[in-house]
Amino acid sequence: MRLFCFPYAGGSATAFSAWPADLPEWITVSAVELPGRRLRRKEPPARRMAPLVTAVIDGLGAELRPPYAFFGHSLGALVAFEVARELHHTGRPGPTALFLSGAGAPHLPRTGARTSQLPDDAFLAEVRAYGGTHEALLADPEILRLFLPTLRADFELFETYVYEHRPGPALDCPVHLFAGERDERVDQARVAAWRDLVPTVASARVLPGGHFFPHDSRARLTAAIAAELAALLPPGRPSAAPVTP
Repeated sequence: MRLFCFPYAGGSATAFSAWPADLPEWITVSAVELPGRRLRRKEPPARRMAPLVTAVIDGLGAELRPPYAFFGHSLGALVAFEVARELHHTGRPGPTALFLSGAGAPHLPRTGARTSQLPDDAFLAEVRAYGGTHEALLADPEILRLFLPTLRADFELFETYVYEHRPGPALDCPVHLFAGERDERVDQARVAAWRDLVPTVASARVLPGGHFFPHDSRARLTAAIAAELAALLPPGRPSAAPVTP
């Protein structure tokens, strides 16, 4: 089973570097590196959802061989959802399961002001309020100069994204929801509202931590993902327990 992981705004594939040690050996973690960061830092970051979804599907290409699953947190959850929805809508093999973390259902009205176009000081204040970004990074002028355009683009991607209804079911795979117990940015009710949009929601869990609870509760999160994926395997499937180094 291959698990494709989509990072949050400003995040990169390194957000999932510790996950392989948590998961059993039959799950391969493939973190998706979006344009504008690390090895892809010279590429312009995405600012709109539709072209990003197309680019992700084209970029992964033959890697999307069943069985595989998607995990996404915050902005990454919306990207994972739209990629899965596009695969389903176009009749291509989609994920075996979809794990959506720290993201409100996209059909709900948006709350809060747009921040992507604020002056630097005000924008960075909003970023700090989310938590999850190292202060040393935000305080280093040289790193910030390189990092800020991509971070702004990610926020613009989120703020301009609009869910568009399509005929028929949105997905045909089980969807599993995760919310942070103390998440002040995305409350549990907004996460639970995915049930109104996707009839295949199979579970919803609340884990300790704020908006970046995947860091605080990583072991519990990865254990839950492994258990749900193990339940989808045929009889005689391997254990969901991680391998001891």
